[in-house]
Amino acid sequence: MLDIKFVKENPELVKENIKKKFKDNKLPLVDEAISLYDEKKAANSRADELRANRNKLSKQIGALMGQGKKEEAEETKKLVNAQAAELKELEVKENELETKLKEVMMKIPNIVDPSVPVGKSDEDNVEVTKYGEQKVPDFEIPYHTDIMALFNGIDKEAAGRVAGEGFYYLMGDIARLHSAVTAYARDFMIDKGFTYCIPPFMIRSRVVTGVMSFEEMDAMMYKIEGEDLYLIGTSEHSMIGKFIDTMTPEENLPMTLTSYSPCFRKEKGAHGIEERGIYRIHQFEKQEMIVICKPEESMEWFDKMWNYSVELFRSMDIPVRTLECCTGDLADLKVKSYDIEAWSPKQGKYFEVCSCSNLGDAQARRLGIRVKGADGNKYFAHTLNNTVVAPPRMLIAFLENNLEFDGEKYRVRIPEALRPYMGGKEVIE
Repeated sequence: MLDIKFVKENPELVKENIKKKFKDNKLPLVDEAISLYDEKKAANSRADELRANRNKLSKQIGALMGQGKKEEAEETKKLVNAQAAELKELEVKENELETKLKEVMMKIPNIVDPSVPVGKSDEDNVEVTKYGEQKVPDFEIPYHTDIMALFNGIDKEAAGRVAGEGFYYLMGDIARLHSAVTAYARDFMIDKGFTYCIPPFMIRSRVVTGVMSFEEMDAMMYKIEGEDLYLIGTSEHSMIGKFIDTMTPEENLPMTLTSYSPCFRKEKGAHGIEERGIYRIHQFEKQEMIVICKPEESMEWFDKMWNYSVELFRSMDIPVRTLECCTGDLADLKVKSYDIEAWSPKQGKYFEVCSCSNLGDAQARRLGIRVKGADGNKYFAHTLNNTVVAPPRMLIAFLENNLEFDGEKYRVRIPEALRPYMGGKEVIE
């Protein structure tokens, strides 16, 4: 969320930013926000005037009563009562305007970094770098759920009977591989100096609206009926929420955290749920990385974070590439974002496995995450997040890139970095 004072002082810049994101329907929000802000300021000014006048008149009433001027005191009391009624109406109006202004401000997109390429959709995202050789083996690679089935590792049919489409059972070595990847990712981030955390898997509505846009909320979140609680779509939500309404001494920054959680998503929208695969599902597990830092350090941390993802995937012999998300593909709170995509030998193309985002002070402003500098000045922190691994998609990339076939048997090679988490196994057969 932007600062309303910034919007009022730079309306054309804010509108140009909206146009870069190809969200012209949001252009009227800028003028609406400024109008509400001016109206609110006028109401605040009049209310302050009445409060000051009330104190002044109250003293006059006391003086008049002391002088025996009862009639004059009574007339002054009538004026005080009339102004009290006006003040009461103004206070209601102040609250209504504050609420409306906040609602409008939360819909205005954050200012994207100047380096972000302009484009309408993910088709306009720009490839940055490729890492690793795009190998295509000399045998036909089965579909990812068929690979899992070869090792008796998945049961979507039973999951469909139990929970419906978009769920699955993982079993045996495939389930163990899933847990191994998550544990390896956890230790990988701990070795990078991040603090491991397991957060709440449900959050209140104020946290939800603080960490994401209304559009994302509607497409993703499951609400708990009858309670002010939502199931998290990623641990980033509750991890950023951990710092709601806090004041952190500047010397404690940066705060670097890596968190594990299950994730729950409606996956509402154009993509829907794929009946056969596990690329888009309602429930999965994920290891995340979160950074809370000073504004001048956020881009440095952004580069570190996406590089960590590249390093992790390459340690498991998975070729990847980085894509810079264009303006039209950035969620409203994001300043800059990279997608990390893994190579799929089966499809002969890359697909998204991680998303690294710098959100500037947007989440911090919404949630009241502030920092107290050494000089006593207070400011909003910058927040960043990045996927370490999300095993359903990681498993697809891992199995396709490490699958071997000798003409009779399929095997999955276990890269050296992962073997300690698989009981020393070098292959799954």
